[in-house]
Amino acid sequence: MSRNSPWPDERLVKAAQDGNISSLTAVIVESQPHVRRFALSLCATPQDAEDAAQEALIILYRKIGTLRASGALASWMFRIVRNECLRHLRLLASASASASVAEEAGSEPAPSAETSVLRRLDAERIALAVSGLPRDQRQVLIMRDVQGYPGRLVAQSLGLSNAAMKSRLHRARAALRQALATDEAAEGEALP
Repeated sequence: MSRNSPWPDERLVKAAQDGNISSLTAVIVESQPHVRRFALSLCATPQDAEDAAQEALIILYRKIGTLRASGALASWMFRIVRNECLRHLRLLASASASASVAEEAGSEPAPSAETSVLRRLDAERIALAVSGLPRDQRQVLIMRDVQGYPGRLVAQSLGLSNAAMKSRLHRARAALRQALATDEAAEGEALP
């Protein structure tokens, strides 16, 4: 199937929604390259992208009957893939936060419920901002700042020079700061 292959047509999607198994199989097979491309552009790593694409295709299989308009398959799948990539990012951020909390466990009392909720909301806001970064910046930022890999290892695994990796990381951090500042300003204007 070529990169420019079309999404399944509305008649095929409608037949799949009506329970026709061969149509459902065809919808999944024809959607797969598009879903993978979405995932690769949105997720931090190829492994996360593969996981997100698989989850999205499983959701397509299980819930195609809930799709409101048979012509909206592409936008529906894009939202599912985006949500799966964000879920992976949140899990990564949560694991990182749990590790840092475990390191500090003996020095501070447990956070209040309010603090926990605020931290979770901050993590979601950051995850959304990170998902909006260009793929090359997102990969470097997550590997270096979230996963904590040494710069040399990040550069090597992405096939970059150290200077190129540092440049991408700098641009990613600047773009993330800008996105979060814009988001914060928008929230401030929305408050009464």
